[in-house]
Amino acid sequence: MIEITATVNFNLKLSIPTANKPSTKPTLPKPPSKSIRCAASNSPTPGSFKDQTFNGKLLTKSELYENNGEKRVNKRRVFLLDVNPLCYDAGKPSLDSFGYWISLFFSRVSLSDPVIAVLDGEGGSQYRRGLLPSYKAHRKRFYVSPSHQWSKNYTGRFKAVIDVLTRLNVPVVKVEGYEADDVVATLLGQVLRRGYSVVVASPDKDFKQLVSTDVQMVLPIPELKRWSFYTLKDYIAQYKLDPCSDLSLRCIMGDESDGIPGIQTIVPGFGRKTALKLLKKHGSLENLLNAAAVRTVGKQFVQDAVTKYADFLRRNYEVLALRTDIDVQLQEDWLAERKSSKDSTILSGLDKLLEESKRSSEQNRSHSLYGQNSRR
Repeated sequence: MIEITATVNFNLKLSIPTANKPSTKPTLPKPPSKSIRCAASNSPTPGSFKDQTFNGKLLTKSELYENNGEKRVNKRRVFLLDVNPLCYDAGKPSLDSFGYWISLFFSRVSLSDPVIAVLDGEGGSQYRRGLLPSYKAHRKRFYVSPSHQWSKNYTGRFKAVIDVLTRLNVPVVKVEGYEADDVVATLLGQVLRRGYSVVVASPDKDFKQLVSTDVQMVLPIPELKRWSFYTLKDYIAQYKLDPCSDLSLRCIMGDESDGIPGIQTIVPGFGRKTALKLLKKHGSLENLLNAAAVRTVGKQFVQDAVTKYADFLRRNYEVLALRTDIDVQLQEDWLAERKSSKDSTILSGLDKLLEESKRSSEQNRSHSLYGQNSRR
């Protein structure tokens, strides 16, 4: 008999201090706890981009380790699976999409390595939406609260996802009042402190701010119909920047998919090239704002934009920074090798299971509509 790990559901009351009023000093609001972007992997804390070069050549963190006389050690890896994005196809809820990517993930990617699945908690985006009303405002929800009149339709989908993951011996973590991104970031720090490496399985660009020597991503690529690993080397090749500056880059550029406007929406000439140039020199948004307060940091339009829209950038920072202080504790048995002996049987029957769930959801929706019409 296969031991099935239980769903973990922490019913927490969201309690976040009200953001302080912007002070005259151009300092950024800091996340509730220490960032793990650089420190958690025991890597050298980067300064500016300039500090990551040797004889004019960009060094990867692996090379920085070697230069410091440290040897790389292969560590056991743990996968943190961001479930919600896999449940959508072209922006619409889709169990078929979930089934496709999950089948590939367990059969081709994670194999028997430990996997911890994380789902969005109900009301998880409310705090960020309070800061920025457009935040994920266009997203259709995969499941909704029980008070919703069509909740059975969504609940059926939700239960199908949970059922599949638990059959595959994967613990499922869902913290009410918090987004999965913050829960993943919190668990990631705990896993790293146990001496493991981490692979975040998600298409979400937010997690690029966590990439390091011990943190990779694996991305579902719809065009290629497969998962693809994304490493520190890939990040540096793509941006010519250290991942510790990724959050600052996204604060400047925004994220259209999440409804977060970038500075180019109000200063059209301020694009990615300008942002990268500034961050290569200053290393972080906070350093950039502090420098701009006392001296010129670029062309006049750049100087004017950075000083005039400093609060705009700070707001983006608070929205985009991943929290690492969520009240969730890593369990020792989540790090054990996953029992995968029955994966092929479970995955081969996945289409049937999801089809039954879809039929049940459609029936519930029809009954809800019929009951609604009959009361008119």
